[in-house]
Amino acid sequence: MDWLVEPLGYGFMRTGVLAALLTVVMTSVVGTWVVLRGMSFMGDALAHGVLPGIAVAHLAAFDLTIGAALGAGVMVAGVNVVHRRARLAEDVGIALLFVGMLALGVAIVSTSSSFAGALTSFLFGDPLGVTRSDVVVTAVAMVVTVVVSTLLYRPFLVLTFSEVKAEALGLRPKLTHAGLLALVALAIVTSFRTVGTLLVFAFIVAPPATAALFARRVPVMTLAAIVFGAVGVLAGMLASFHLGTAAAPTIALVTVLEFFMVLTVRDTVTALRRRGAATS
Repeated sequence: MDWLVEPLGYGFMRTGVLAALLTVVMTSVVGTWVVLRGMSFMGDALAHGVLPGIAVAHLAAFDLTIGAALGAGVMVAGVNVVHRRARLAEDVGIALLFVGMLALGVAIVSTSSSFAGALTSFLFGDPLGVTRSDVVVTAVAMVVTVVVSTLLYRPFLVLTFSEVKAEALGLRPKLTHAGLLALVALAIVTSFRTVGTLLVFAFIVAPPATAALFARRVPVMTLAAIVFGAVGVLAGMLASFHLGTAAAPTIALVTVLEFFMVLTVRDTVTALRRRGAATS
């Protein structure tokens, strides 16, 4: 059991695991709605869109979280401008800003003397380098996410099935959609130190997508996503410690592998049931 206990004997490991678990709860709650709404591309783009704000904050030596929040705001506003004024499909604006904001962020960071180190940290995060203040920020964001998602459960649920129905019921679908985007932005902005702007997307999509393979009710899907995410964190951190790999990418890889493992099991069980029904 030393392989299991030894890593948790280090303070930085315990802090990293705690930060990652808080991130999992937050991203699983938000990610459930992202997966159900088919907003994966928007979520990915938003994760990239915060990079210029973080880069500017890094060079100007002010709070990176504030910079990330500003970057997310510019990204969302830019998508709306392209969608409304250019009269193009929303995914066109997302694609344009996806590439543009990522390129801008890398270009800004490249002016720094610590280009490689800073860029790696921003993109891939470092769970083992988070501080207690980072954990507090993540915990507060997690609580806000859970509370808001609970209060807006009905509007989110109706919007998932039909924007027209949400409008008919007076649930303000546009405002609800904006609220969901705000929660996605909050999750990304407050967790990039832990998992990075690139890998946070794996946390938002992979556990809920795995849960969606067998769960049909939103609360069950959310809880299952949290469990899969937590298993991914613990298994990923242990593997990272013993194999000497980077923590955040290892965790992200485990969460993706979970999806394919569950998919394989589900398809195998389904095939066996059909074979049994055919022979009976």
